[in-house]
Amino acid sequence: MKETNCIGVSMPSNNFRKEKDSLGELNVPADALYGVQTQRAVENFPISGLRPWRAFIWSIAAVKRAAALVNFELGLFNDREVDGKKFTAKQLADSVTQAATEVMDGKWDSQFVVEPFQAGAGTSHNMNANEVIANRATQILGGELGKYYVHPNDHVNMAQSTNDTIPTSIRLGALWRVDELLTSLKNLQSALEAKAKEFDSVVKSGRTHLQDAVPVRLGQEFSAYAKAIERDAERVRRSAEGLRRLGIGGTAVGSGLNAHPEYHARMVKKLSEITGLELQTSDNLFESMQSMADAADFSSSLRTLALTLIRIANDFRLLSSGPSTGFDEIRLPAVQPGSSIMPGKVNPVLAEMLDQAMFHVVGCDTTVAMAVQAGQLELNVMMPIIAHNLFEMMQVVIGSVNAFTERAVKGVTANREKAEGWLAKNAIIVTALNPVIGYSQGAALVKEAMSLNASIKELAIEKAKAGTLKHRDEDRPVRAEEIESALSDLRKLTEGGIVGGVGGGG
Repeated sequence: MKETNCIGVSMPSNNFRKEKDSLGELNVPADALYGVQTQRAVENFPISGLRPWRAFIWSIAAVKRAAALVNFELGLFNDREVDGKKFTAKQLADSVTQAATEVMDGKWDSQFVVEPFQAGAGTSHNMNANEVIANRATQILGGELGKYYVHPNDHVNMAQSTNDTIPTSIRLGALWRVDELLTSLKNLQSALEAKAKEFDSVVKSGRTHLQDAVPVRLGQEFSAYAKAIERDAERVRRSAEGLRRLGIGGTAVGSGLNAHPEYHARMVKKLSEITGLELQTSDNLFESMQSMADAADFSSSLRTLALTLIRIANDFRLLSSGPSTGFDEIRLPAVQPGSSIMPGKVNPVLAEMLDQAMFHVVGCDTTVAMAVQAGQLELNVMMPIIAHNLFEMMQVVIGSVNAFTERAVKGVTANREKAEGWLAKNAIIVTALNPVIGYSQGAALVKEAMSLNASIKELAIEKAKAGTLKHRDEDRPVRAEEIESALSDLRKLTEGGIVGGVGGGG
């Protein structure tokens, strides 16, 4: 007789052990650290083949480790006898602590097999952790898998409910990687700032509405990118502060039923010690059970960052377009061939990757938003998908930003000849003459220059010499020297202020 394991592979029946829960008996893979409730979830939800993110495994193990320590300190572990073997309260608590620490260290990631599309609230993920830690603790005490010298519910889940462990784990998991995420943004900001300095002498045509506009320095464009990333990083940092407030100890609905009165405060302190994170107690455990608004706030900061990165990536694509028939004002590193049919073609692949990654982040945030508003009364049961999408957003942002920084931004070069060449053809630099000749004469000059395919400077000087250009507020001719003064150094047009004489002037 053959049985089917958790991933659909036919296996001999002797590779299983039988476990029993309130619904009856079920076969569990013989060497699995997880147990019957996890196995039910695996069989019930064969949806996507996805597994929980490492952040979610680490964070829930941190909760279990802290709970074992706190509950032992509060005298809530009792001595126990199983199969004629006696264990002290300290042995039981120590075995749970050791097993949870091993999970935090990543030793048993393969045993977390429940995918994100699961039963509401995250009971399956919580029980996956409870069973893995209980079985591993049993092994530490010299027992066999499935014997449960340490009980998944009575010991590992003591004073807890899925309803407070999962939101706590979501907060901890996000905070666990927030410094890594902020570092990736700081590195991108620094790389953009370095390019801003490198490109500061390149004066080029500005563009608004994708049409010619007054001059700008390439360095100024890059300095704006750097500042935008800095501001988005601050939004991420600010929103992460709300995640530091933990609702652990609320148990099922926020009342703290079955938890010691000191449990909440002690858990927050212990989790701070274990994780090295700055954490805070909740001022209202009922709100902490009901609301996932802090997760939505953090998610939305990542969405805003994604929108900024999409904009920057698209600018890189535009500025490097061509090269023969596009802007070609910057050159991106050639990291791979761009076509299977067109020899020599090189594409802006890192910018294209960043776009796609950030589209995905925006989609994840939309999922988080929909899940956050779907809570009812004392609980939001959509927490598993909130967790998955938050952790996925962080992974995608970190990975894509690091790649874009290292393989695109740091290697980008300026094409000064092309940038200054486009500027020489830009009739909109007539804007610098507005204080001298006024808007109407300037508009007429642009129209004529474009029809003649002529330089605005040359045409304006020609008309000044002919005496046909008048001062804006006076009925007297503009001198050629005034035109020359206003347009002789185009860099001045990027530095603000009023260029050229206004009104008088000899």
